[in-house]
Amino acid sequence: MAENRRESSVGCSKPKARQERLSLQRVLELLDLIDEDKSDVENLSDNDDAILDADYQPPPREQSSSEDDSSGDEDPIPQPTEHSRGRKRLRDGNNDSGTGVGSDYARSHTPRRCRQTQQIEADGSNDGPEEPTPGPGPQEQSNKGRGMRWRATPLTPNLVECEHEDETEHNRNGWTPLNYFEQYIDKDLMKMISDCSNAMSLSRSGDLLNTSVDEVYHFFGACILMSCVRLPKMRMHWSKALRCTAITDRFTRDTFFKLRQSLKVVIDDDVPEDLRKTDKFWKVRPFLDRILQGCRSQTRPECVSIDEQMIPFTGACPHRQYLPMKPNPVGIKNFVCATADGIVLDFDLYQGTGALLDQVEEPEGLGLGGLVLARLCQTLHRGTKVYCDRFFTSIQGAERLMKKELYLTGTVMKNRVAAAVQKLPSDRTMKNKGRGTLPEVSTEDGKLCVVKWYDNKPVLMMSAVHGTQPEDTCQRWDRKLKEYVSVSRPSIVREYNLKMGGVDLVDRMISYYRMSARTKKWTMRMIMHFTDLALANSWLLYRKDLTVCGAPKKSIMQFLEFRTEVARTLLAQHHSQEDDTSLSELSEGEEDPKQGKKRMVTAVPHVSVRRRANAHLPEMISLKNAARCRAAGCTGRTRVRCTSCKVFLCLQADRNCYTAFHT
Repeated sequence: MAENRRESSVGCSKPKARQERLSLQRVLELLDLIDEDKSDVENLSDNDDAILDADYQPPPREQSSSEDDSSGDEDPIPQPTEHSRGRKRLRDGNNDSGTGVGSDYARSHTPRRCRQTQQIEADGSNDGPEEPTPGPGPQEQSNKGRGMRWRATPLTPNLVECEHEDETEHNRNGWTPLNYFEQYIDKDLMKMISDCSNAMSLSRSGDLLNTSVDEVYHFFGACILMSCVRLPKMRMHWSKALRCTAITDRFTRDTFFKLRQSLKVVIDDDVPEDLRKTDKFWKVRPFLDRILQGCRSQTRPECVSIDEQMIPFTGACPHRQYLPMKPNPVGIKNFVCATADGIVLDFDLYQGTGALLDQVEEPEGLGLGGLVLARLCQTLHRGTKVYCDRFFTSIQGAERLMKKELYLTGTVMKNRVAAAVQKLPSDRTMKNKGRGTLPEVSTEDGKLCVVKWYDNKPVLMMSAVHGTQPEDTCQRWDRKLKEYVSVSRPSIVREYNLKMGGVDLVDRMISYYRMSARTKKWTMRMIMHFTDLALANSWLLYRKDLTVCGAPKKSIMQFLEFRTEVARTLLAQHHSQEDDTSLSELSEGEEDPKQGKKRMVTAVPHVSVRRRANAHLPEMISLKNAARCRAAGCTGRTRVRCTSCKVFLCLQADRNCYTAFHT
């Protein structure tokens, strides 16, 4: 039986088919074809199947029994053996750029789909992690870019003159810090917050909050002042050692926190269900719209920058994002359009691509970056120059803006301009030439160019306005020479560095004195952040106006002084004309508890002291020193004081507070 098994197993074994190799003559022919046109390496790799079918005829081989049923209509493509792989490694050597002969040989023996995947991975290998964007992916954008013809010619833009607004419409002579701030947060908004807070408190808890417009003004002033005079805990502003009288004279601690907890900018029952589904930030939308109205009222300059901003918040909120490269990686993403001076002109909170599709005309073919560009450029004038980073830059977005006579400049990913990258020298070639190498290619019509500049590493940029000319020099530190050296710099890099930092500037101003009190409510975080944004915008505009007027630098308030002045003015606001009728019986010499300094609360003595013999006798005092009764549940005003406890108590027949307090 064992012998039969051995014979049967041997009989079933089949000889392995030998893998065919490329002949030396065929390899030389392929190398000659590559040398004839090195610029069309990608086209050769795309059409290598046709070349193999037309020129190469592999020798016939014996088919095994397992291949009898397979169709033999197509000629099999030879597979590289272990020896051929070894030769590939020898040819590659230390060529990291992947443009040597060995890489072409391996690419010619790789299926088309695998070659496309490898090309995408190679293009985006140095670009770092990119957030997935809806719409056309990087591969589709690169394929669209391949259809354009690029030439090594300088850029010849045909620009439209920018339409400047008349500055006389914004006459701000003699404005105070409060006037600048009221461009964004005014009395109407404060009244709306007061009404909504009272209505929501009554509908939810049944308790009447009974807040006024003045209290809302005082609340915002107290929050701004707390961010300027920062303490480890907010409650420490009411402590005896660190008391801030500007705040404690307006609020008791419990009143402040109760108002902070009940602050609302919209009545929930008035918001329809369909709006709640389409707008994730409907709870603070009226507040955001008022801030946005103030931003859009500013003058539109010739150059603007578009970038993303993170609102730091780690709690539960709609569309919370995580961007690991940001200083505040967790929070709500906000796309901002700002001037080079940092003044915010427009913004849009990120809540998915669907919200942007409804706000943009003809969104077909645009990714998330292109949609954001189209949305934030709606309020810009003809001839405006837009600067952005590689997240927003693409050929499709630049062409859409040029149709609206807006001109884009920014860094760009390699896979979005793949056809242009093929015309530019490789990274290794530019590194060998040294710093300051700056080749340029442009489209046939000369309206768009791509510049590659080598500094510490290659930088790829695309523009419809700037090219390499005129060049200038910049100072860079040389590690080998241990000194600064002059490096040639193209015009596109210089203009990008000058015009792109607007959003970063306003972020830095907000971070200095952020109202970052700990809270679990994302609505409160949004209100505080956009209040900070309004203050930063107000100060930047205030400084710009005084600088244009030629005011001395010493007379311009710093940002901390500006915030303190706004907070002090808000705490002094008094719009209510109602008189307290309960104080009508008091004499003119008594101070108003809402306007003057509040009395210190006298601590109630221990029960053993309160019940000691007959030492506690009622004492009548003058009307000037009258105060409220300290008994539990009594709100009346009295002139009777205990001789021992010094506590004010009533002697009314129906209450008998004095007797109840001392029993």
